[in-house]
Amino acid sequence: MSESVDLPIIASVLPHYAHPGDAGADLVSAQAVRLEPGQRTLVPTGVSIALPDGYAAFVVPRSGLAAKHGITIVNSPGTVDAGYRGEIKVSLLNTDRSSAYDVAVGDRIAQLIIMPVTRANFIPVDELPDSIRGADGFGSTGYQAPTQGSEHVGDTK
Repeated sequence: MSESVDLPIIASVLPHYAHPGDAGADLVSAQAVRLEPGQRTLVPTGVSIALPDGYAAFVVPRSGLAAKHGITIVNSPGTVDAGYRGEIKVSLLNTDRSSAYDVAVGDRIAQLIIMPVTRANFIPVDELPDSIRGADGFGSTGYQAPTQGSEHVGDTK
C-alpha cells in the first residue's frame, strides 16, 4: 500500500483517483471554455489546497486529452508549492491545427500528483566532481536504441 498524506482542501468538486494505484487525481474544469486551434487559456478548477511543508503538487496533462484531441498543459508540469493557498488553475493549450475543443464545467482537464520534495543545500564550489556523462547533453546519447552488448549508450547513432 502506498503512503498517503492528509490534505486540507476547498473544492467545488474533489479531485478523484480513477483507479486504485493511480498517481494522479483528476482535476475538473470549473468553467466552460472553447479552445480554438493554437489557443491557450487559464482554466479554473475550483480547488485550493494546503500542502504540508516538504510536499509539492504537480499539475500534469491527461494522456487521453493529449492523444485524442491535442489538448495539453503549457507549463507542464505546473508546480504548486506548499505555501500556495490560491485556486489551482490549468493553462490548457489546443495543439490541434484545425479543430476547436470545448471544455464543459465538470470535464476532467488535468491530473494532480502530490509528492514529497527534498530541498537542496546549494554549496558553491570551483569545480564539480567528474561523472561518466560529464557535460554531454541534448541528444548526446543518440536516438536509436543501443544494440545488445553495446559498451555504453553513447555508442548509438
